Amino acid sequence: MLTLRYRAALFNPVRSLFGGSRAAAVAAHYQPVATFAEQADAGLSSSTFDIEANIREGDSRIGLDERGTQEVLDIMRRERVNFDQARLIRQNRILAAHGIDPSGMPLDAKAVTRL
Repeated sequence: MLTLRYRAALFNPVRSLFGGSRAAAVAAHYQPVATFAEQADAGLSSSTFDIEANIREGDSRIGLDERGTQEVLDIMRRERVNFDQARLIRQNRILAAHGIDPSGMPLDAKAVTRL
């Protein structure tokens, strides 16, 4: 109860010790999220993963996951593969990191796969 009463008086001095508010620090380093149109222009679209259809249909989402798109672009550049192959490589890496082979079966010998 005492904390609620004095939180306004305590908050500003504590915040100044850490160089301002977290929201201000985040806003200073904010990068706008790429839209579907920008991602399609970057080559992140194919017949099996059609971002242009999202644009045509007026999809209300902002765009694809930034970290995932950057990983796919890095794989495309490094491995010299197309968009679909890069997506498959990324997905297989994610599966392997979680102990799953590309077919979807667990790599753990102790895993029960049928009864």
